[in-house]
Amino acid sequence: MSTVQQVPDILSPEFAADPYSAYRVMRESAPLMWHEATQSYIISRYEDVERVFKDKEGQFTTDNYDWQIEPVHGRTILQLSGREHAVRRALVAPAFRGHDLEAKFLPVIERNSRELIDAFRHTGSADLVADYATRFPVNVIADMLGLDKADHARFHRWYTSVIAFLGNLSGDPEVTAAGELTRVEFAEYMMPIIRRRREHLGDDLLSTLCAAEVDGVRMSDEDIKAFCSLLLAAGGETTDKAIAGIFANLLLHPDQLAAVQRDRSLIPRAFAETLRYTPPVHMIMRQSATEVELSGGTIPAGVTVTCLIGAANRDASRFGDPDRFDIFREDLTTKNAFSAAADHLAFALGRHFCVGALLAKAEVEIGMNQLLDAMPDIRLADGFDPVEQGVFTRGPQSLPVRFTPVAP
Repeated sequence: MSTVQQVPDILSPEFAADPYSAYRVMRESAPLMWHEATQSYIISRYEDVERVFKDKEGQFTTDNYDWQIEPVHGRTILQLSGREHAVRRALVAPAFRGHDLEAKFLPVIERNSRELIDAFRHTGSADLVADYATRFPVNVIADMLGLDKADHARFHRWYTSVIAFLGNLSGDPEVTAAGELTRVEFAEYMMPIIRRRREHLGDDLLSTLCAAEVDGVRMSDEDIKAFCSLLLAAGGETTDKAIAGIFANLLLHPDQLAAVQRDRSLIPRAFAETLRYTPPVHMIMRQSATEVELSGGTIPAGVTVTCLIGAANRDASRFGDPDRFDIFREDLTTKNAFSAAADHLAFALGRHFCVGALLAKAEVEIGMNQLLDAMPDIRLADGFDPVEQGVFTRGPQSLPVRFTPVAP
């Protein structure tokens, strides 16, 4: 087993500036290494991360979420296992697929995207991050839940604080305190709304959660509050960075952008390849339940394992020419890219596969179609080079574009 000194530390500025070079070294010479600062074993090869996520032998748990996310969300579905997890997932999953998603929420997605674009479509310029990506998924989720979108600024502050807490690998006490305060503030905001909604059910997602029942089990107020908190953070941050990432990747590859503009059925391909090439979430942790043998050595029982999605998704043993963005690559199956059978690892795999994957796909497809319609000659602002930022989650912080306005 290798030591962390052989590659840039994951908490270093050097790593944050270019994790992909460090990932290559890790995969080749340090596929399993102990990281003292996070007290975790880091794995970077596709076969290892895939094995941990699928966990067919029950060797890994999500017990790490007890300290990683419970302080900010409360106890969530991510921490559950076995029947308890299956029942809770059955309570929430129907809203994110099939008829409910299409009938109830596609109009919500279309409306929220159009409202944001209407604010800049006539101007000829926009920052796709500040003006669109950071606002769109949070507005959609708030609208789905039947919350007041006038509270957007609070929602955004809360989810930004939560994501900072989750990515606080260095243990900054101010970030920890801000995350813990967010849990209190969100509970004070949501609990009265949940109680009122139980008494006056509507057609929104919050009402669906209040009324849902599986095998005689219903969600408590605390369950619902924790799930809404998780949904705002996970659904906001990841789709935000995915949309920004897709456009950054396409704008840097004009031939592929032109192909998508001509044939919008390529949008899912562009999304799937972005999830592989520049995933919004670069690392997810698990806990070992037993001693486990991986390609780089042995992990003892009862330790935290940091799975580097950003590294595994660029493993040359799984993807040809992995450092090239290519929406036409043949080793990434678009049909499965938004399911638990995905080739990329951006949504995790197995029983904890992202419940909101199809919601994200719907948001991206609708959003990209509307943006491309409004900006047919979209191009980067002169002299601007999109730069990713972040370690735990990662994406462009700004994406200024220019375009010739067209009538809506």
